[in-house]
Amino acid sequence: MSEPSGGVTLTGGPVADAARELLLRSADARGFVPFDRFMEVALYGEGVGFYTRPDSPFGGEGDYYTAAHASPLFARAVAERVRTVLAALPDGPPPRILEIGPGDGTLGEGILTSLGAEAGLRSGTEYVLVERSSSLARRALERVAAAGQPHGVPVRFLESVGAEGPFRGVVLANELLDAQPVRRLLWTGREWQESGIRWAGERFVRATVPIDRPVPAPALPVDLPPGTLVEISPMAEALVREVADHLVHGLFLVIDYGMDQSELVTAHPSGTLAAIRRHRYVDDPFADPGSSDLSVFVNFTRIRSVAHAAGLREVAFRRQAEALGEWGFPRLLEEAVRSAPSSEAEVRLRLAAKNLVFGFERFQTLELAPPGRSTPPASPST
Repeated sequence: MSEPSGGVTLTGGPVADAARELLLRSADARGFVPFDRFMEVALYGEGVGFYTRPDSPFGGEGDYYTAAHASPLFARAVAERVRTVLAALPDGPPPRILEIGPGDGTLGEGILTSLGAEAGLRSGTEYVLVERSSSLARRALERVAAAGQPHGVPVRFLESVGAEGPFRGVVLANELLDAQPVRRLLWTGREWQESGIRWAGERFVRATVPIDRPVPAPALPVDLPPGTLVEISPMAEALVREVADHLVHGLFLVIDYGMDQSELVTAHPSGTLAAIRRHRYVDDPFADPGSSDLSVFVNFTRIRSVAHAAGLREVAFRRQAEALGEWGFPRLLEEAVRSAPSSEAEVRLRLAAKNLVFGFERFQTLELAPPGRSTPPASPST
């Protein structure tokens, strides 16, 4: 069985019109646009992408919550893990905490506030932001810099992970890989085909064509039922390789929702693409590109394989709830409850904590380290 062949009519307006023109210019002679190009334009296209707009997509007034927005205890728990890594670094150049895709800066703000309050920052530590969206970069820089200022932590922006060569410290990628453009590849039973969209005169329709560009290693499975769709992100995999090339000592922490490839093709044979707008799923992800967030489950089998091939050593791979427990979340929650100013505030804290543990059940944490280096154990939960 193949993907549905229904079409989508773009409803107009300046943003939709501009996105349509960008996509039309990207089409080949057949009018075909591969899905990763569609996702690139819809999320990051200059002036039309979802993440290039001036307002924030995060939180109650936006389109969705990240774990950092669900509860400040998330940032405090991540800060505990960061603290153990920084404390174990040997003497050498000042370390950095480098966050890729910091969004509006909520996680970075919470990490620096927590580390500064507990004197968990090594001398000279800096916080570095790597963000594709200029509007989000400005918002994050302002927010994280304000949190770092009382503790003397410089906060700055870089264009890429490797912009200044090798470094040591902690690299954070929280809810980032799921928003990287993906290729959607359809197994017919005889061959793999590229899935995307095609312009049909007045609208885009879903389409598949024979693959005409290489599929990066590792190789795709072929022992699948016809009609199975596999989603891979060469951009996310390239980001893992970039971190491997530049992080010489410390930890690369990936937090995101996803599964191993075998689970994905079994549980989601038609793929995992989702579009979100104002906290609601959008029925048609191809309608009005730029108006909705697009995301796909992370294929952790490929990410782990790419990390291993790039020389990174896997320290841990487990569910987010389990990792939070190891990083001291129960203790942090009880401390917060004891200092709550009212019973109502205590209830809100416990509800937010419950949401963080059970509402993000599909989230995984992957910890990777450069080879030949000892990495401290996770913070104890007590």
